[in-house]
Amino acid sequence: MTSATSLDLGALAVRRRAAQAAFGTQGLVFIGLTSRLPHFRDHYGLSDLALSGLLLMMVLLAGGGSVTAERLARRLDSATMLRCGLLAIAVAVPVLTTAPALGVFVAGMAVYGVGLGVVDACTNMQAVALEHAYARPILPSFYGAWTLGGAIGAGISLALGDGPLWGSAFLAVVPLVVAGAPLLARVQAPSDDTSGIPWRPIVLVGLGMVLFYMVDTAAQTWGPTYLDDDLNAPSGLVALATFPYLVASLLTRFAGDRLVARYGVVSVLRVSAIVGAGALAVVVFAPTWPVAVVGFAILGAGVAVIAPLSFSAAARIAAGPDGVTTDRARVDAVIARFNQFNYVGALLGSVMTGVVGAGTLRIGFAVPMVLILGLLPLAGAFAHGRRGRAA
Repeated sequence: MTSATSLDLGALAVRRRAAQAAFGTQGLVFIGLTSRLPHFRDHYGLSDLALSGLLLMMVLLAGGGSVTAERLARRLDSATMLRCGLLAIAVAVPVLTTAPALGVFVAGMAVYGVGLGVVDACTNMQAVALEHAYARPILPSFYGAWTLGGAIGAGISLALGDGPLWGSAFLAVVPLVVAGAPLLARVQAPSDDTSGIPWRPIVLVGLGMVLFYMVDTAAQTWGPTYLDDDLNAPSGLVALATFPYLVASLLTRFAGDRLVARYGVVSVLRVSAIVGAGALAVVVFAPTWPVAVVGFAILGAGVAVIAPLSFSAAARIAAGPDGVTTDRARVDAVIARFNQFNYVGALLGSVMTGVVGAGTLRIGFAVPMVLILGLLPLAGAFAHGRRGRAA
C-alpha cells in the first residue's frame, strides 16, 4: 500500500477521482432513495410520524456506523473501511426497494443506515488526506461530486415517476463497482493520541455543521413530501424539491474554492446563513409548489459550501497551530469523531422537521429557517488557525 506522501501527482489524481466517485455514489443512492420517500410511505401506509420514526432509526444507526469507523480506524485504514461501507449499501438497496413486507423494508433501512455512517466518515477521511497531500483547498470539489451524484439520483427518481419501487434497486450496482476503485491507502500506524487538540474551536465549527445538516436533511428528506402534501404538486414531480436544490448546490460547490479565496471563509459563511434563511422563508410562505421549488433552489446555492468548509476547518485545527501535520492517523480520528455533528444535524432536520410539521410541513420548515441564522456568530470559528485572508 502507498501513502499520500509517496505518490506523484498522477497517482494522487487517480486516488482523488476514486474518492470523488465514492462521494458521488453516496449522493446518488441517498437522494435516489429519499426523493422517493412519499412512494415508500404510501406503499406501506405509513403516517408522517411513523416515517419520522424510521428516519430516526436510520440516522441513529448511521451515527453508530460512524462511531464504528472511528473505533476500527485503530486497526484499519479509511480505504478498507470505505469499501466495507459501500458493500453494505450495495446489499441494503435491493432489500429495501424490493421488500415484500414492512419488516424487510425496515431491516434494509437499518443496514443502509450503518453503511451510510461508515461511508460518511471514511469519504471525509479520504478527502482530508488528499487535501493535505495537494496542499491546497479541494474539499468543496468532493462535495461537488456528492451533489452531482445526488442530482443524478433525483433525475432518476423523476424519470421513474410513479413507477414501482423495485425500479430503484439497480442503484446497488454503483456502490458495488466503486468499492473496487483505487482509493488512498494509509501505511502509517493509527494513533490514539488526541492530546493537545483544541476541541473548543472544533466544537464551534461542528455546531455550524449541525446547522447545515439540519437544513440540508430537512430539504432533501421532507421537500418531496412537502410538495406532495401541502402544495398538491403532481406526484410524478415531487422530486423537483430535490433536483434544483442539488443543481444549485453543485454550482456553488464547484465555485467554493474561488469564493473563499476572494471573500474569506467568514464572509462566505455569513452570507450563506442569510441567503439560507431567506430561501427557507420562500419555501415556508410559498403559495404554490413552483414557488417552493425556486426557494429550494436558492437554498441549495446559499448553504452548499458549509459542510466542506466545516471538515476543512476541523482538519486544519486538529493538525496544529500551522495547520500542517504528518500524523494523518491523528487527523483521521478527529474527522471520524467530528462526523458525529453530521448526525446531530440530520436528526434535527429529518426528525424534528417531521414531528413539528406533523400538521403542516410549513411549520416544520420554519424551524430551520430561524436556526440557520445561528451560523452568523459561529462563522468566526472557521477561520481559527487559517493562514491568509479570513474575513
